[in-house]
Amino acid sequence: MKSHTINKGPARAPARSMLRAVGFTDGDFDRPMIAVANTWSEVTPCNLHLRGLAERVKRGIRESGGVPLEFNTIVVSDGISMGTDGMRASLVSRETIADSIELVVLGHSFDGVVALSGCDKTVAGTLQALARLDLPSVMLYGGSIAPGLQRGHAITIQDVFEAVGREARGEIDGAELTAIERAACPAAGACGGQFTANSMATAAVFLGLSPMTNGLPALDPARPRAAHDCGALIMQATRGGLSSHQLITRESLENATAAVVLTGGSTNVVLHLIAIAREAGINFGLEDIGRISRSLPVLADLKPLGQYTAMDLHTAGGYRLVARRLAELGRLHDTPTITGETLTQIAEQAIETEGQCVLRSPSRPLHRRGHLEILRGSLAPEGCVLKIPDDELTVFAGPARVFDSEDDCFRAVGEGVVQAGDVVVIRYEGPSGGPGMREMLAVTAALVGAGLSDSVALVTDGRFSGATHGMMIGHVTPEAMNGGPIALIRDGDVIRIDIEERRLDVDADLTARQAQWSPLPARCTSGVLARYAATVASASDGATTCPLPVLQPDSDPTPHGD
Repeated sequence: MKSHTINKGPARAPARSMLRAVGFTDGDFDRPMIAVANTWSEVTPCNLHLRGLAERVKRGIRESGGVPLEFNTIVVSDGISMGTDGMRASLVSRETIADSIELVVLGHSFDGVVALSGCDKTVAGTLQALARLDLPSVMLYGGSIAPGLQRGHAITIQDVFEAVGREARGEIDGAELTAIERAACPAAGACGGQFTANSMATAAVFLGLSPMTNGLPALDPARPRAAHDCGALIMQATRGGLSSHQLITRESLENATAAVVLTGGSTNVVLHLIAIAREAGINFGLEDIGRISRSLPVLADLKPLGQYTAMDLHTAGGYRLVARRLAELGRLHDTPTITGETLTQIAEQAIETEGQCVLRSPSRPLHRRGHLEILRGSLAPEGCVLKIPDDELTVFAGPARVFDSEDDCFRAVGEGVVQAGDVVVIRYEGPSGGPGMREMLAVTAALVGAGLSDSVALVTDGRFSGATHGMMIGHVTPEAMNGGPIALIRDGDVIRIDIEERRLDVDADLTARQAQWSPLPARCTSGVLARYAATVASASDGATTCPLPVLQPDSDPTPHGD
């Protein structure tokens, strides 16, 4: 056991002495030491209940013969920081979460890890850490929040964001906005649609690192038992030598991507799955995700693309039913999971609730093609991510309306500068230029409020969030701060978006402009954001801050199925 390097032999007496102070007995030094990496926090409902779940995990570890040691890491809430400068900290926090878990686990020679996650970047960050460490690993997700009730209708945080736009254009008054605000988030749990947290929880299950019980709602009575079972699972994996790299393979990454596409998941998953692949040393990137998305329909009628919530998906049949749908489409690799079962075996256990309308059959999809597309072209030579709004819209062309920050664009929309037919370009909001790659929620809400969401396109080297209308393109690479073509666009340049050709192009002589270009001054010159800006990789490589592994082309690729 790795832990023997820290707690066995006469020279380790000082370490044992300190461990006795935290509760170790003589017999504990012969048992596996299991890290319980918690992301519990009071700053967001997504993670509010994880302290109690960690106690159940630890009980399961003890009863299965292990010694659990719990520690915590940070949380930055997207939902709370969205639309402010605080949002710059969100993607940066993913790296800090992964780094801090890695440091504690390496520093104390743990034998296995259970990571508890809730909000967006805690799910992604914990998975990155587990991929990096290559130890026996389980990721336990805290589950989705219950929908709120307003005038007899189920609502989520998405309804609050949309209500902001409705109030801005006079459809509702301030009292109605406040009523929606008060009702939307009734208790603990992550945002209720197939937003980033639930999308990444789905991916974790299909990567094999999480049990199917990830889909249980946050306050479901069965969730404490599920947490306890994760304690038994990590001990089973530790004794069997099942490490994260045996689960994270090219095939399991394809399963994870397919499950996200089938359920209409967040575009942020593109960033996070590439980052996880990089941590595991697997050559899996933008083109793989685009290829998978083009080959699948969207079957789940889940918010934000549809009308139902994550709790409804659980009631309909949950992740097992998602696995069965992929098997019916012939798109499920029979990969192993942390439970000891393969995904094919799990799919065979699916029980579909009679009459459910949440996860459609392949013969009647919500959308005929996957909603994630990867475009390249003169404006995005390294690629970008398009969330396809519907099956009919395939081409959009219009004059560029250029802004050097989300804030400038937000003000311009309010002043009526942006007009129908424009292609709104927001640059210097990428991983390095932002820094931190803020999501464009303030702008998308403003466009809704101005009645322009269906008549303009948005192109950014940052991210957009929760967009359900219009043509929205994010992750444009290279980003403006690194001299990408997006930095050279001027007002009036005609930008053309072609989904069928998978192109993002601009009609302008960018070569002539390149010699005159210089980057804007850095927004942050000290502290964590400046350090992040100086070390972060391109969004096309997952926006990680760890040096990327060198994949040897002449090495045996069999372990990862490349």
